[in-house]
Amino acid sequence: MSDFDLPRRLTAEALGTAILVATVVGSGIMAETLTKDVALALLGNTLPTGAILVVLISILGPISGAHFNPAVSLVFALRRELTAREALSYVAAQIAGGIAGTIMAHAMFGLPLLDASLKVRTGGAQWLAEGVAAFGLVVTILAGIRFNRPAIPWLVGLYITAAYWFTSSTSFANPAVAIARSFTNTFSGIRPTDLPGFIAAELLGAILAMMLMGWLLRGAGEVTATAKEAHT
Repeated sequence: MSDFDLPRRLTAEALGTAILVATVVGSGIMAETLTKDVALALLGNTLPTGAILVVLISILGPISGAHFNPAVSLVFALRRELTAREALSYVAAQIAGGIAGTIMAHAMFGLPLLDASLKVRTGGAQWLAEGVAAFGLVVTILAGIRFNRPAIPWLVGLYITAAYWFTSSTSFANPAVAIARSFTNTFSGIRPTDLPGFIAAELLGAILAMMLMGWLLRGAGEVTATAKEAHT
């Protein structure tokens, strides 16, 4: 449990999501400006995103838990580590921060502050990819908390770096980031009409990961203690 009050935690969530989205969108704009090679542009988008996640989780994790992601906040609410009010507040801060991040990136590159994306990202393969991306992210977080909490910034940063390349959707894995990216008609954008499929897949993937890890991470001692309690 954080020692920081809710307003400070919400500020950390909004700030972290804003910087994350500014990195995703800004590095995509920079990559697209510097090269016409799509693979090279994707690499130029991937590396800054993984790197900034390590930084943001390291510096803001002690304040808010560094969710920066409504799917992650939902998991912690279902695990009763956040109240419903806290989770809803986290989600609102993340979405607001994400949109602010898009505005920030556009301002830095002299683009219209908000611009609805025309980039098509839809279909069963991409929805599956988003489910897989969110599933893997939550597995990484929950297993990291259990076995190697200090390594979580690196685990998450490296996972997202890899998932950019092994998923057909380039691993949004985050409803707040997806919403923010619908406001940029640049390399990292997504059409607003494609958001529902992405968000539904992300939330479903996160919940499935929570269910699996809830079973997988139960130690033998815990199972035995639960069984004894049931027979007393």
